[in-house]
Amino acid sequence: MVEYIIRRVIVLIPLLFIISIIAFILIQLPPGDFLTLYIMQLKVSGIDIEEYEIIQLRKLYALDKPIYVQYFKWIGNILLHGDFGRSFRWRKPVSEIIGERIVLTMIVSIFTIIFTWIMAVPIGIYSATHQYSSFDYFFTFWGFIGLATPNFLLALVILWIAFAYLGVNAIGLFSPEFINASWSLAKVVNMLKHIWVPILIIGTAGTAGLIRVMRGTLLDELRKQYVITARSKGLPERRLLFKYPVRVAINPLISTIGWMLPAIISGETLVSIVLNIPTSGPLLLGALMSQDMYLAGSFVLILSLLTVIGTLISDILLAWLDPRIRYEGVER
Repeated sequence: MVEYIIRRVIVLIPLLFIISIIAFILIQLPPGDFLTLYIMQLKVSGIDIEEYEIIQLRKLYALDKPIYVQYFKWIGNILLHGDFGRSFRWRKPVSEIIGERIVLTMIVSIFTIIFTWIMAVPIGIYSATHQYSSFDYFFTFWGFIGLATPNFLLALVILWIAFAYLGVNAIGLFSPEFINASWSLAKVVNMLKHIWVPILIIGTAGTAGLIRVMRGTLLDELRKQYVITARSKGLPERRLLFKYPVRVAINPLISTIGWMLPAIISGETLVSIVLNIPTSGPLLLGALMSQDMYLAGSFVLILSLLTVIGTLISDILLAWLDPRIRYEGVER
């Protein structure tokens, strides 16, 4: 297993390098750049700017260099100095801007994943073992509702219910007095009082989808011959269920870790805008719209890194949990 992990990590290095090239090129594909948009906004506002000033600005932002020079300068600073560049829009280092948002984003993401799994796995097992029961129909119905309802619409509904019937303002992750305060135990407690709203909203669609996957996979396993044979030999139902079928049925859920991590960050953008949550989703959207290439490219690179790490975690967990999965050069 150790040899397999080392080999996978070595393969990830050139993969991330290729991904960084693709990410930087994609950011450069739209016509124009941040400076072009900035000059257009100045002209719309009635502010004239001289040609020599435009040339100086392009040199200041290194936009006068070829794209490959810009890329190697960007990736070189990241690898050698941990410097992701400077945001054109915010006029601050990208690492500083991302650092302000990524902590809250990861907190919301981790709690959402935990909530999704705690809800999806038991409900999926119950629905499969009690097929066509009233509870199975109930969970199936609400599962389809969860998949069909956009998260931002659910956020609006919950905000309206909380304000109209409970008199609670569910916007944001902190009370007004804690928004700009430094981190402390009181601020963490205050965040925990508010964080259930985005977790419930963001995790709804993921929970509904995983319930359907768990139910369908477990139903297939329960109909297989080894389960029928074990049941005929008198093996207790609970032991039979959790010894083999559940372990096999949970494999597709584990394989989703690879895309679950970046999907939460990118998928919570509209929810964060509606709930006014200072996470990375709205910041990424603003960077893409303003063509802030260093900020947007850094975000795309981080999302790609999360995808690769999630896929590696999925493969390791699958090899550990399912003895049928074999990898070349890895002993079970």
